[in-house]
Amino acid sequence: MGLRMTLQTQLVLKALMDNPARELYGRELSELTGLMPGTTHPILLRLETEGWVTSRKEDIDPHVEKRPARRYYRFTANGAAQASAALANARRPLSSALHGLTGKA
Repeated sequence: MGLRMTLQTQLVLKALMDNPARELYGRELSELTGLMPGTTHPILLRLETEGWVTSRKEDIDPHVEKRPARRYYRFTANGAAQASAALANARRPLSSALHGLTGKA
């Protein structure tokens, strides 16, 4: 597997796994994970490069909507299964990693 399972990647995958068929846009994933967009978007790009997620740009007129078009992400046909397996096999589960950050085991 070419994808590193960092804590941040695990957070993004877990947010997507909450409802694998649902499309989420980048800023929404940032809010769900508590990560900054500058962290979330490169992870999403790597997930897309690996074929785990697919994305589409929203088809709107930014002048009418008064906001930029959003890029929506969702798992590919095999992406959710790959993500589930990767999360299960991660070296340090999220709870252990979080305890490690506080100095408690």
